[in-house]
Amino acid sequence: MRCPKCSYDDTKVLDSRPVEDGGAIRRRRQCEKCEFRFSTYEEIEILDLAVIKRNGNKELFTREKLERGIKRAFEKREHSDETIRKLISGIEQEIQKKACAGEIKSSDIGEIVMKKIKRVDKVAYIRFASVYRQFEDVEEFKLELSKL
Repeated sequence: MRCPKCSYDDTKVLDSRPVEDGGAIRRRRQCEKCEFRFSTYEEIEILDLAVIKRNGNKELFTREKLERGIKRAFEKREHSDETIRKLISGIEQEIQKKACAGEIKSSDIGEIVMKKIKRVDKVAYIRFASVYRQFEDVEEFKLELSKL
């Protein structure tokens, strides 16, 4: 890990602690050259998972795309970056459990995301659901609201 202060390549780990129910690790590090201390945050990365789209095409799973959609749903809502990070981590864990033979349907991912968002923020849930479910009119929107 490169030092953020002096860019020296060698740092030593002073302390490691699991966070988010073991889905990530926070490490306290110190630069071997300038002795600057900093923390790093390591998370599990989903590799080689194919997402089967509605039209049948496949594309590789990317955390960035998931993160963009969730952040858009939570825009201007009162939630910390830590809350969003925990939500995304939980969603990724569910995706890994649900994936079969290195593949998962985009509809399964959407349902997982909606279930998790609904527990955290109902407004963000409606925002995400309105895009994901592609509501055609106000009646579909009202129907989803009534379920809450």
